Amino acid sequence: MINGVVVKELVTHTDERGFFREIIRVTDDFFGEGFGQWSHSLMFAGAAKAWHVHHRQIDWWYVGLGTLKVALFDTRSGSPTYGQLVELLMGDNFPAQVVRIPPGVAHGCKAIGGPVHLFYITSSTYDPTDEGRIPHDSPEIGYEWTALPPIK
Repeated sequence: MINGVVVKELVTHTDERGFFREIIRVTDDFFGEGFGQWSHSLMFAGAAKAWHVHHRQIDWWYVGLGTLKVALFDTRSGSPTYGQLVELLMGDNFPAQVVRIPPGVAHGCKAIGGPVHLFYITSSTYDPTDEGRIPHDSPEIGYEWTALPPIK
């Protein structure tokens, strides 16, 4: 895993009425930086958003409905995982989890089963001076957003 990225496995309590799932508590170790903003993004199947990178802000992502392929790339030159790329599958039919994305880790996603409802908390309110962009087809990252899953 990329240094500073934390995946928290979630506990789901189900019964004949449905389920209850706690996402984040203020007392969680990986949530020490605190709350700035809570956002909800709806993505239609096939939509991709990439690459975003923050200088100061931390993101915590949770997929409430649909399936999302998440790609993370460490842009921090001093990090032990500099240049590392990681993929995660979140949402329907995958273990319930929330992922913490630290500053300097470029992140993008593609709705592979949708629509997808992505809920995310940020450590601060939106600040355009903190919002970095990297082209989706950056040769530095070399990630192919249109690739299909490998045939096994």
